[in-house]
Amino acid sequence: MESAEIRRRWLSFFEERGHTVVPSASLIADDPTLLLVPAGMVPFKPYFLGEVKPPFSRASSVQKCVRTPDIEEVGKTTRHGTFFQMCGNFSFGDYFKEGAIKLAWELLTTPVEHGGYGLEPEKLWITVYEQDDEAERIWRDVVGVPAERIQRLGMGPNFWSMGVPGPCGPCSEINYDRGPEFGVEGGPAVNDERYVEIWNLVFMQYERGEGSGKEDFPILGDLPAKNIDTGLGLERLAMILQGVQNMYETDTLKVVIDKATELTGVRYGANHESDVSLRVVADHMRTSVMLIGDGVTPGNEGRGYVLRRIMRRAIRNMRLLGATGPVVQDLVGTVIATMGEQYPELVTDRKRIETVALAEEAAFLKALRGGTNILDTAVTETKASGGSVLSGDKAFLLHDTWGFPIDLTLEMAAEQGLSVDEDGFRRLMKEQRDRAKADAKAKKTGHADMTAYREIADTSGATQFTGYTSTEGESTVVGLLVNGVPSPAASEGDEVEVVLDRTPFYAEGGGQIADQGRIKLHSGAVIDVRDVQQPVPGVSVHKGSVQVGEVTVGATAYAAIDVRRRRAIARAHSATHLTHQALRDALGPTAAQAGSENQPGRFRFDFGSPNAVPGTVLTDVEQKINEVLSHELEVHAEVMPIDEAKRQGAIAEFGEKYGEQVRVVTIGDFSKELCGGTHVRNTAQLGLVKLLGESSIGSGVRRIEALVGVDAYNFLAKEHTVVAQLQELVKGRPEELPEKISSMLGKLKDAEKEIEKFRAEKVLQAAAGLVDSARDIRGVALVTGQVPDGTTADDLRKLVLDVRGRISGGRPAVVALFTTVNGKPLTVIATNEAARERGLKAGELVRTAAKTLGGGGGGKPDVAQGGGQNPEAVGEAMAAVERLVVETA
Repeated sequence: MESAEIRRRWLSFFEERGHTVVPSASLIADDPTLLLVPAGMVPFKPYFLGEVKPPFSRASSVQKCVRTPDIEEVGKTTRHGTFFQMCGNFSFGDYFKEGAIKLAWELLTTPVEHGGYGLEPEKLWITVYEQDDEAERIWRDVVGVPAERIQRLGMGPNFWSMGVPGPCGPCSEINYDRGPEFGVEGGPAVNDERYVEIWNLVFMQYERGEGSGKEDFPILGDLPAKNIDTGLGLERLAMILQGVQNMYETDTLKVVIDKATELTGVRYGANHESDVSLRVVADHMRTSVMLIGDGVTPGNEGRGYVLRRIMRRAIRNMRLLGATGPVVQDLVGTVIATMGEQYPELVTDRKRIETVALAEEAAFLKALRGGTNILDTAVTETKASGGSVLSGDKAFLLHDTWGFPIDLTLEMAAEQGLSVDEDGFRRLMKEQRDRAKADAKAKKTGHADMTAYREIADTSGATQFTGYTSTEGESTVVGLLVNGVPSPAASEGDEVEVVLDRTPFYAEGGGQIADQGRIKLHSGAVIDVRDVQQPVPGVSVHKGSVQVGEVTVGATAYAAIDVRRRRAIARAHSATHLTHQALRDALGPTAAQAGSENQPGRFRFDFGSPNAVPGTVLTDVEQKINEVLSHELEVHAEVMPIDEAKRQGAIAEFGEKYGEQVRVVTIGDFSKELCGGTHVRNTAQLGLVKLLGESSIGSGVRRIEALVGVDAYNFLAKEHTVVAQLQELVKGRPEELPEKISSMLGKLKDAEKEIEKFRAEKVLQAAAGLVDSARDIRGVALVTGQVPDGTTADDLRKLVLDVRGRISGGRPAVVALFTTVNGKPLTVIATNEAARERGLKAGELVRTAAKTLGGGGGGKPDVAQGGGQNPEAVGEAMAAVERLVVETA
């Protein structure tokens, strides 16, 4: 039975029995404590905790899940994987133990032809919590499972809680006996390889207190309403129903392994090492496709780092298997083909998924080439110094500069017989994150304790935003902080953070910067507002300084924004929406928004694209935007259910969290987006939009910067002045300028080539004299010398190789020349074959010289290059090279 059919039967079975089918939630967890959804019950967590009343009493789902704590074990065993599907059925105060047990047994044992999974009842073993007499009785007396196939286990395996005070309860697990070839008999209490768990039934009936671990907590009493949470691993059931030995041989993973073997020529089952790599590729590529499908993009933090890490592990394992070119497109296509029946959105979104994946592959292959050289040098230096641990700063450099996930550095170092200073690496990573967090927190909260904002929120509730329809209005001061500390009053000159019960000030968010303006109190006090943030959801904090008088909590105030500035920001924000749609029209849906910032008169817009946008396309996009402005389209906003917004085709930003009700901004029949920002009322109000250009800001992400309205006009006016000046200089019409300037630059380039040729010839003229200066050091011709300052590295290399080639007669030769460029010493050293046979290698000689110069270097045994910081040490470096020649030769 294929995985898609297992999924279909699950949902159909429970829907027929009164359960609401809930679509899988995104892998992006709507929970601040989680990066990704790791379990099937996560989307239902607010219902179980009593935070939200469930809209149904029975529910069923097949939830996409990702777990990465054991990522290093993936492939090494056949039990570990990162992506899996959890089939679940849930009851909220409806049926309890007997209902859950009977439903599970019915679905598992009903014959296939009657809609069930057709498992043999005699192969199913049951475990229950050691004190759960009720569950054992139901299994034995109601369902009819023989007592000898029911086993009692302790809290560790058979009692569930979230790890915090709240709901908890005993579990009952259904296990399948795979037969004697998988080990000794005796049930799941003895052998969990043979008796594999397929379904876990959690009976939430108690409330637990504080405690640590899975067993060390008190049971406070019964819950007012008893709930059911069950989970069946789809991949495990597929393994049984498809008659294979492990999950990697099931239909949705084996086809990916088959594609990897086709691309590499390595047969699965040939040896353990290649099998591990093939399993890593299959698992990680499937997980990558599912993550990208849900809007995750590769990055260096959070979910983006998880995706980058597993993608790069997959790509590198393909290289270890022998792949030499790009492989991701074929692998992604295979995953989409096999998972698309269960998740049709993968098929419809295929182009975007491929674009993101291919861009990451291209970036990593480039990084792999450069980073591998850095790692090889670091490994050589570590071994040369007698060390066995690669330093944390080298691992950090590989991560920060070349995008090497730490586990990749660990693997590659281990292949060279080295460990890595992980503590040092993580310390540097923490320092970097702490700096970034401190900067972000300082902007969001000043330097106030978050508790102060939460207390204001708890006391006064959320701030009512009136700025969609008003630019000023009456309000009351409900919170006040002075220099980050809560205070009942503030005086003239104080830096303050003010919370109002209602405000026209827009708090920074959704790419739109905050409003500025003034708050005037009835007492005559005036606050100059420079920034507005929401450090906790729903509470707008106005940051500024008291200009006049005294500000007190509870005072009546009149808040007014800078209207001219707001209008300029609104023009920029509406222009961003137009740019987004025009780009999607030109490049397709892969040009999805990846960020934006809207300021007075200007904006920047980030979007997904693996390559630079051609200038002609950018011109067409700009023309399209300005044509829309001339059509004078109405702009309006409407709040509606999110399902209705999606049905209408509103664009949502990947990775953003949206509630049940969303605000949709529509611009005529041209653009429709989910947005909480402020906008113009008609496109004619924008006047003019000028795109300044686009550039790369990261792997697969581009940025457009643009001007709007008067700022765009002023830019074009300045350009016109520059064009007029160029006309005067080159004596030509505007349309002739490109050709005339190109001709002038061509002549300049030709002249530079002639100068370069003359300079190189002059440098090489010194070769004969240098050969004559060769000294015999224990039978080795040694040439050392310093050439004129400013000689380029390329010219120095040519000279060294020329001198080496002039030393004839099969005589061992070492040529070490030095120069100074921009105040820093540079050296190139070459050896011939006869010298290398005597142990003289250019790379080792360069490292010796460069160390003396206060720097580093490396290269091949025949030629190497290095440099340093101290030009005064050139003479000492020559002597160090000579000493090494004496010692080695």
